[in-house]
Order: sequence, then C-alpha cells, then structure tokens
Amino acid sequence: MRAHELAVDFPTVTPDTPALEAARLLADRDLPGLILADGDGRPISILPGTQVLRLAVPPYCRDDPALARVVDEAHADQFLRRLGERTVRECLPEQPRELPVADRKATVLELAALMARTHSPLVAVVDGDGRLVGAVTLQGLLDHALQL
Repeated sequence: MRAHELAVDFPTVTPDTPALEAARLLADRDLPGLILADGDGRPISILPGTQVLRLAVPPYCRDDPALARVVDEAHADQFLRRLGERTVRECLPEQPRELPVADRKATVLELAALMARTHSPLVAVVDGDGRLVGAVTLQGLLDHALQL
C-alpha cells in the first residue's frame, strides 16, 4: 500500500493560528498533532500535540515535576489558559528538525521509518508540487500494518 492510499484528509493551521484554537482542534478532532501549512497548502512543519502542551505548562513545572504538585487542583485544571494570545509559531521548536513529509508513492515501511526517525505521530503526504494530499497518522499506519 502507498502513502496516498493510507492518507486521510487532515486539517491544517498556520503559524499565526492562536495556540488555544490549535489545542481545541487537537481535542475536538482527537488528533495526534497538527500540520502547519503555508498559503499555498505546502507543509512547513508538523507540530505534535505535546508541543502545544509544552507552551501551556509553566517552565518551572517542566523543569521540576515536583513543583507541579504544589499547584492546587483548581488552578492546575486551568493551565491551558496560559496560552492566552500566543500563536502556533511560539510552539515550534527552536531548532528546525527533519520535516516528516512523504511523497504520495511512499510505502508503509518508508512511512514507519520516517515516523520513527522524526519522532512524529503524523506524516504529511504531498503531491509532486509539494502540496498537501493528506496525512498518515501513527494509528492509521499501525491499524493497516496489523491487519496483514
């Protein structure tokens, strides 16, 4: 099976999308991550959902998990409010990484290798012009591979 056969329609966001809107999209659609696309529909980054969380979790709690315990439950439940007016651009890693993008003719093994190498639960599938065709999720890949 080829990437375009496994690919499903997948929403995209831009770097200027509010981070809170991105978090809602992740939750409402039960997505493992988001595809950031430019104005021409070309993927520019893959943002795992954990990167959106990273922006919302106070740095002191990331650095020392014991400090997260001292925050009372009522305030702990509201941590996503820290996203405020921040954008998806602020969620992106400082160091550029390999972009998990595959040609529509990539095999399942090529997709799996790309996911493993880039630590991404999501691969953007593009056509010959680099425009997004859809995405293959880790769940979709595993579902297919385990059926054989």
